[in-house]
Amino acid sequence: MTTTYDPNQVLSTQEFKVVGTRPIRPDGADKVTGRAKYGGDYNATGLLYAKVLRSPHAHANIKSIDTSKAEALPGVMAVVTGADMPNTRETDPADFGLGPQPMKYLRNNAIARGKVLYSGHAVAAVAAVSTHVAEEAIGLIEVDYEVLPAVLTVGESMKDGAPVLHADLFTTEFGNKTDRNTNVANHFQHKMGDPEKGFADADVVVEREFDTATVHQGYIEPLNITALWNDDNRVHVYMSTQGPFQFRDAIALALDLPQSQVRVTPMEIGGGFGGKFPLYHELAAVLLSKKSGQPVKITMTRKEVFEGSGPTPGSHMRVKIGATKEGKITAAKAELAFEAGAFPGSPVDAGAMCVFAAYDIPNVVIDGFDVVVNKPKTAAYRAPGATHAAMAAETVVDEICEKLGINTLEFRLQNCSKEGTRRADGPVNPKIGGIETLEAVKAHDHWNAPLTLAKNGGKVGRGLAFGYWFNAGLQSAATISVNADGTINLLEGSPDIGGSRAAIAMQAAEVLGISMEEVNPSVVDTDSIGFSFGTGGSRTTFATGWAAYEAANDVKRQLVDRAAKIWGVDPDSVEMEEGVLRSKTDTELNMSFKDLSAQLNETGGPIVGRGAVNPPGVGGAFAVTVADVEVDPETGKVDVLRFTIAQDAGKAVHPSYVEGQLQGGAVQGIGWGLNEEYYYSKDGHLDNASFLDYRMPTALDLPMIDTIVVEVANPGHPYGVRGVGEVCIVPPPAALANAIHDAVGVRMEVLPMNPGAVMDALWKQDGS
Repeated sequence: MTTTYDPNQVLSTQEFKVVGTRPIRPDGADKVTGRAKYGGDYNATGLLYAKVLRSPHAHANIKSIDTSKAEALPGVMAVVTGADMPNTRETDPADFGLGPQPMKYLRNNAIARGKVLYSGHAVAAVAAVSTHVAEEAIGLIEVDYEVLPAVLTVGESMKDGAPVLHADLFTTEFGNKTDRNTNVANHFQHKMGDPEKGFADADVVVEREFDTATVHQGYIEPLNITALWNDDNRVHVYMSTQGPFQFRDAIALALDLPQSQVRVTPMEIGGGFGGKFPLYHELAAVLLSKKSGQPVKITMTRKEVFEGSGPTPGSHMRVKIGATKEGKITAAKAELAFEAGAFPGSPVDAGAMCVFAAYDIPNVVIDGFDVVVNKPKTAAYRAPGATHAAMAAETVVDEICEKLGINTLEFRLQNCSKEGTRRADGPVNPKIGGIETLEAVKAHDHWNAPLTLAKNGGKVGRGLAFGYWFNAGLQSAATISVNADGTINLLEGSPDIGGSRAAIAMQAAEVLGISMEEVNPSVVDTDSIGFSFGTGGSRTTFATGWAAYEAANDVKRQLVDRAAKIWGVDPDSVEMEEGVLRSKTDTELNMSFKDLSAQLNETGGPIVGRGAVNPPGVGGAFAVTVADVEVDPETGKVDVLRFTIAQDAGKAVHPSYVEGQLQGGAVQGIGWGLNEEYYYSKDGHLDNASFLDYRMPTALDLPMIDTIVVEVANPGHPYGVRGVGEVCIVPPPAALANAIHDAVGVRMEVLPMNPGAVMDALWKQDGS
């Protein structure tokens, strides 16, 4: 069930012709019929198939690599190791997708040089005439390892005397590089007000520690690439990626090439959620193509995806919050230590930005620690860092409400962040919709209905949690060309994961007064459009949609000029509204967009509009989840009985896609909360590297997800848009934790809250 909450005192009542409707997505037919071309579908003449040799050890020095037997195998066309990687510009900044790090680390993650740092780390790659030959060949490569002790959690890694992963990694503390060679890459702090005084003024103070496991994004399509180092010395790459321009730039930097020498063509993408930004096997494929002179394809197996690509990090967190007996938060403190994986760069920065951002708190201190461990390099996962932080903050808030005897929703309303509230990391909120989102839940049937009866004889409970994500803007470009039949071709550079092609086309159509069906949107390669940041950060409908809006307005200006030229009048006397051009002074002078389109070539030539933006008006977003669960106190099993998510979309450009994002994020949050985790053996080997053993929820595990679309227009966007793809994953685990407490009286301090974790909490409560 979906409802739209419309607080008239806040929202603009402006209605649009296209924005806010539910047209059929332009790529839908190709996807449901199998005609759409994904990265793995791309084939080229003379294609070679590559396989990657991966380390069986979590931490080891590479003493030697002998590839001679593999090179001698018939059908093998090329072999590469870390020795084939350039060693220039090693300290230049490169970005895995979670902030800049030295180029050396990006290269070493792609192919190990001198040392392996996680089980699954790429060591060498072979290109051959078939996958079978390539698989046989990697088995012939002889690697002599010196195995070293591994550290798999931030707790182990931060201990004095822990094995150090990088001899050249020195802790940066409060912005200053120290001489301490440790596994803590960075320690930073945000502080506001006087936290100690704030806690002294509190009547209730709650402090708890939390541990969360490593979790994968769980995209269905495995990572893939086809690379061709062509005869013209240009590198052509075809792949499923969220960030074609980031890949272009990273490949060029890593291989010490000019950007213009690399062209990336984004294919259709079967999910990403942040996990298809970083480089993995791409450099190996490009180097194999250079050596062989032929195109090379690498497609990861599911096992390789789990072992060799970036999950979201595990974490250790401590959160402390104080409040008065009247229910006002006086102070908050957080210590967040996040796994970066084998190389620096975890989402702890974003976690620190979000941990208390949902609330107006005068006294705050937040410490963040970016910690390397012997696991795959961390990648983004939908609001990276914020879900961890909300699990800690929202369960502590719930406990404070319990101790004070205050309704959890009313407590959040009383303390909710609003326009003008300052975050501890500095920014002051513009117009935001946190209060309206909470009010929407307060008015919803789920919050007001009695608890669902237990289905299996367990105990039932209800939990609520609140979440925030700041959203991103960043650069985007779009071009529009007008066709003679009155349609337009829209080119943009942000890959379409969740329907953004349609949402972007709708914004262009709104400007021109045509239907979305009269727009032909295409995601094009990096040679064909201006730089566009990737599809992530809840930015695409906001920023690339704005680029399309600007391109459409450019077209509109040119159409007005052309009509004025045809009529022999001043352009200032011509206007275009709802797809019709008309004279402001002569009612006889008017023509439709379609009529004028047919005359363009004869009256001055084609019209092409351009839009390029780096928009500043990003609007943060809030989400609230309500969860009803049944807990079996004999086994610890948790069943989700009912689940509702409310989220501020600013303006739902395509409401169906917004609802889908809310439901998808909620389901992923439920999986993260109850089931999903990387399970490592003591020596650092991943023991559940398949969807059989990595437990993602299916339709059989879930109820229907109710959605509430809240629309508090973002004044920083022409149509009031806020990003919707990320904040929906932030509060679900915490809501489930609070529901479990409501059902059986235990506070959960770990993720996932699987049956074993629930039973541990119950036994701890009972003193057994």
